[in-house]
Amino acid sequence: MEKREKGEAVCFDGDDQEKWVYDSSVDHKGRVPSRATTGVWKASLFIIAIEFSERLSYFGIATSLIIYLTRVIHQDLKTAAKNCNYWSGVTTVMPLLGGFLADAYLGRFSTVLVSSIVYLLGLSLLTMSRLVPSLKPCDHAGNCNEPRKIHEVAFFLAIYLISVGTGGHKAALESFGADQFDDDHPGERIKKMSFFNWWNLGLCSGLLLGVTVVVYVQDHQSWAAADVILTAVIAASIVIFCVGRPFYRYRKPAGSPFTPMLQVLVAAIRKRNVSSPSDPVELYEVIKPQKNNTRLLCHTHKLKFLDKAAILEDNDSSSSGKKKQSPWRLSTVTKVEELKLILNMIPIWLSTLPFGICLAQASTFFIKQGTTLDRRIGRHFLIPPASIYSLAAIGMIVSVTLYEKILLPIMRKATGNERGVKILQRIGIGMVFSVASMVVAALVERKRLRLVEMDPAKGSTAMSVFWLAPQFLIIGFGDGFALVGLQEYFYDQVPDGMRSLGIALYLSVIGVANFISSLLITMVDRLTEKTGKSWFGKDMNTSRLDNFYWLLAAITAANLAVYVLLARRYSYKNVQGRAVVTVSDCYERHGFGTAA
Repeated sequence: MEKREKGEAVCFDGDDQEKWVYDSSVDHKGRVPSRATTGVWKASLFIIAIEFSERLSYFGIATSLIIYLTRVIHQDLKTAAKNCNYWSGVTTVMPLLGGFLADAYLGRFSTVLVSSIVYLLGLSLLTMSRLVPSLKPCDHAGNCNEPRKIHEVAFFLAIYLISVGTGGHKAALESFGADQFDDDHPGERIKKMSFFNWWNLGLCSGLLLGVTVVVYVQDHQSWAAADVILTAVIAASIVIFCVGRPFYRYRKPAGSPFTPMLQVLVAAIRKRNVSSPSDPVELYEVIKPQKNNTRLLCHTHKLKFLDKAAILEDNDSSSSGKKKQSPWRLSTVTKVEELKLILNMIPIWLSTLPFGICLAQASTFFIKQGTTLDRRIGRHFLIPPASIYSLAAIGMIVSVTLYEKILLPIMRKATGNERGVKILQRIGIGMVFSVASMVVAALVERKRLRLVEMDPAKGSTAMSVFWLAPQFLIIGFGDGFALVGLQEYFYDQVPDGMRSLGIALYLSVIGVANFISSLLITMVDRLTEKTGKSWFGKDMNTSRLDNFYWLLAAITAANLAVYVLLARRYSYKNVQGRAVVTVSDCYERHGFGTAA
């Protein structure tokens, strides 16, 4: 097929499929994309580049936020930790809105571009709050005893503007990157499984520079100098992202994904008294090979009540050739299965929240622990407290590299699974590491507090900051399994038209976990205060964070047992191959599957 018209219906054979991409995507001119000149690594490298820049900026701000709030804004430890959790929570929940807009109305490319500009505006305001005399914390250089209220307003407005920008950026960018690979092409499908690993290597590289170079500039030069660097990096990354426009594959927005789900629910309720057929072949499905090449899903035996939405009644059968049936009365098997996918995700989403709570401690209390320890290397070099977070990034880079280069090839041969291990198994392995990190953190904090008890004047300054290395490395190593697995899971297992929302659901695990972490701090603070001394004092030396870490380890371990039960019973998305044309073929061929 040499001629590619916009919106043209196409028929394809094997040779055509090697030349053109028939997965409902289009090129930058609205035509069927050429496989040779668009997509895969030639496009995704531009996308990974902007993710690298965004993560460098985000972690340059996030890891030093608790330091800024306590040193410059003069908030106490408990208030600063809660404000960090609130900001992180908003930042990682906002993608739910961004993902919805990307999938339903704006498209992923436009959403990334607009949100990156909003992000740039937030960084510009943050820079102004530290450079413009009237917006500075105070007139003189150095820390103020009481910063100006106008500075606090400008500062919080800037970081929450960055949250809004992240909302569209994070939801749409990763799904846009994964869209550059065709699920129905064997070679590209294997590359797509590696994409999430390389994506996280780019992410960790940005994180690593953010918590070392940027944080060093903040600590040894000025906060303003670091902000100028971050603003310039994001501005440059927007230009790079636009340069890659001819190489991208685009998905057209398909309207609200929630309307078809509501239609399934309404149709099922309307037919609640109708008997279900004994053979699923009798359920309604429409094959549309000429429209968007939408992938069809195979019928599953869970949540059978929803199958009633796809039952053909006598009046449906008699009128099927005369007029189109109302989607509020009759749904296809694929639409029913899409709703089942979302409902099946809810227990998994809930059971990953304790992992997110453990993750929240690394960017708050772990870093604050580092401020009380000996951070010297040699005589003259002092490690910035937030730079300790780089150990988590190193752990994740090592974990992802080992998995991609060593474990994955071995596991593919051993299991016959393209992914090596199932997605939920990979997430579960990461959860085990999160429990271990909390146990190690509790032991290290207890050792630190013993030093404080022995010599309150000297405190724990004789203890090296590298005592924190194990807990950071362990949680980073676990992230290489759990976070990458969560990204794959929520991208792959949602309906095809909801993939930006799928990435947003992954991010919402971290966002909601941050809110729960703040709530847990408040609850534990009040309960322990009633029974004696609160676990959260004004500073680290008057707190009992070791007890809090033990509590988190117990909660996460108990939750892990529940997660294992849910994972063992989970039914993965089962996609029909292009040659499959009836529901019965799913049972004859067992579907195309997802190699999950």
